[in-house]
Amino acid sequence: MPTASSPTRPANPIVVIPARMASTRLPGKPLADILGAPMIVHVLRRAMEAAIGPVVVACAEAEIARAVEAAGGTAVLTRPDHPSGSDRIFEALRLIDPEGRHDAVVNVQGDLPTIEPESVRAVFAPLADPDVDIATLVVEIAREEERTDPNVVKAVLELPAGARQGRALYFTRATAPTGDGPLYHHIGLYAYRRAALERFVSLPPSVLEQRERLEQLRALADGMRIDAAVVDAVPLGVDTPGDLERACALLSARKGG
Repeated sequence: MPTASSPTRPANPIVVIPARMASTRLPGKPLADILGAPMIVHVLRRAMEAAIGPVVVACAEAEIARAVEAAGGTAVLTRPDHPSGSDRIFEALRLIDPEGRHDAVVNVQGDLPTIEPESVRAVFAPLADPDVDIATLVVEIAREEERTDPNVVKAVLELPAGARQGRALYFTRATAPTGDGPLYHHIGLYAYRRAALERFVSLPPSVLEQRERLEQLRALADGMRIDAAVVDAVPLGVDTPGDLERACALLSARKGG
């Protein structure tokens, strides 16, 4: 159902990038150097290139804020103990916009330095439908081994042949749905109507959310509508030193091109 306070296409969206220094496999990764700039600055630049609205980095630590501001960006310090990026961006939104001027927020993860600006725009697009509370992204699975990999989250969509946007009915680590047809790899970027984000962070974890370890199931359990836009590639998430090397190579190739 549409949220009562957001019945139409959002007119004043904002992009918020949550970032924190804690990382098991790559400590301090927001400040990891990529071609002479911290990773978080590359994400900031890609988000700005999407030209959706103002971009703010929601930082858990002051050193991230300093790096963002030194690059000419806007940062806001948030509590370091948030359990999720959704909670962090909601605190940031209340701090920077207590009057509620921004009616939607796009959540871009801070470890996606190679993300295409087109993908950021794509995740916002489903909110043009007034019935959609939350939007996200998917990619059709092409590699056979990913169909059964529990680390590849599948989005079960009502998606007619040829369509590029569909309603998400479920998210799972299992291989689903059965039968002939494509499977879709969920990409963890989200766009929320502001009222939907406020509602989401107020909810307790749902049973299936805890079972699948997938936060978005909390929204579905509460009756919120999530639509997914189909894009052509999974953006590289930087979680390891190897990922960092690949990001450097990809961005270097783009710069050279």
